[in-house]
Amino acid sequence: MHVGACTIFDGPAPDHDQLIEAIVARLHLVPRYRQRLAFVPFEQGRPVWADDPHFNPRYHVRDTALPRPGGEDELKRLAGRVFSQALDRSRPLWELWLVEGLQDGRFALLSKTHHALVDGISGVDIATVLFDAAPDPMPVTGPDAEWIPRPPPSQSQLLADALLERATAPGEIVRGVRAALRGPRHLAGRVGEGLVGVGAMAWAGMNPAPPSPFNVRIGPHRRFTWVRGDLDTFKAIKDATGGTVNDVVLTVVAGALGRYMRLHGHPTDDVVLKAMVPISVRADVDRGALGNRVSAMWAPLPVGMTDPIQRLLRIRHEMHGIKDSGQAVGAQVLTHLSGFAPPTIVAQAARLQARQRFFNVVVTNVPGPQFPLYLLGHELDAIFPLVPLATNTALGIAIMSYNGQLNFGLSADFDALPDVEMLAEEIESCIEEIAAAATVPDPKSTGSRRAPAAGAVGTPE
Repeated sequence: MHVGACTIFDGPAPDHDQLIEAIVARLHLVPRYRQRLAFVPFEQGRPVWADDPHFNPRYHVRDTALPRPGGEDELKRLAGRVFSQALDRSRPLWELWLVEGLQDGRFALLSKTHHALVDGISGVDIATVLFDAAPDPMPVTGPDAEWIPRPPPSQSQLLADALLERATAPGEIVRGVRAALRGPRHLAGRVGEGLVGVGAMAWAGMNPAPPSPFNVRIGPHRRFTWVRGDLDTFKAIKDATGGTVNDVVLTVVAGALGRYMRLHGHPTDDVVLKAMVPISVRADVDRGALGNRVSAMWAPLPVGMTDPIQRLLRIRHEMHGIKDSGQAVGAQVLTHLSGFAPPTIVAQAARLQARQRFFNVVVTNVPGPQFPLYLLGHELDAIFPLVPLATNTALGIAIMSYNGQLNFGLSADFDALPDVEMLAEEIESCIEEIAAAATVPDPKSTGSRRAPAAGAVGTPE
């Protein structure tokens, strides 16, 4: 359950000790990176975060090198092995791998952070904290240069706090009733809206997804690859056809999955796969704060539609209906309720979602900074994000924009998708196809692609 990324930088790799010093100098800005989970005895409460008295940055910041020739193929294989390894829950839940030996005088960083620690949206803010916005590193000083961890809570203290929280939870309900008496109309509207949203989520999620080659029992090993995209191209397609950039992303993904399925002999006529699309329910005031503030919507992927424009129009139409149904509202209501639900029930619900076939694939699109970032004076060239795999879901696709790029990171089960590179090639081909159909100029040339067929662009009935 770790999210992560492969990031590639220009220039030779910095010294390992220098990198550790730079990160340690900024850890006061992200204090949870020095905290570990403290588990309540007998599972009587949620785990809590506590300072790690044995925190050692050298355990978390590691150094390795690629074998020759040091190309991106070697980097992808290394990333797959690193991302296959679970994080140690007895330590702070993150790792950073410095990768030397990349061709063209470059180096890479592989990052892993448990989803409980940080989600995609806040992760963008944390990245801008750890990196520089200018080539010259800014000196960072904090109030705790000589960090002293707070004593960890004892087992008896953890148990007592958990039981106290459980006993005082009804008091929160009483306060909610008082709020209802003060503003019945306002609260009634919010409750009604929330119930509609929860119902929409339940209806969308309980309808089983169709069988697909991406929904099989998975193992512990991973493959990781990526596709480079141009953000302006996606924006131009969006401007020419309407909708959103995310609609265009889903259209490309649906087209590539359909091609992959047909190449492997799977029928796609009238097949509509379901994508689990994580959405942020983080308020603007929470940006930069650690913690998971993500829920989900269910998006259609009409893999049987071979015309890219018609496929886009259908996705745009259905995504508009999904937004109107209130699924996002329902997701936020469930997020708030999870704070009061017994931990065992929440855990069972998460396991149920992971083990049932409610969706075929995860597709997450995270907006990143649209300006260059630097690490110790080295410019960040590209980011390829990682999304974890759920049980019975052998493919996860994460997309992240950065400095004019829109890059795809594909995480796949090692055995279920041995040819995930073929899927990456189909994504590249589908980007070119829909750009050509929408008459979007090729960013690599001065000309335009072919014009769309008459009547291709419009509003569906």
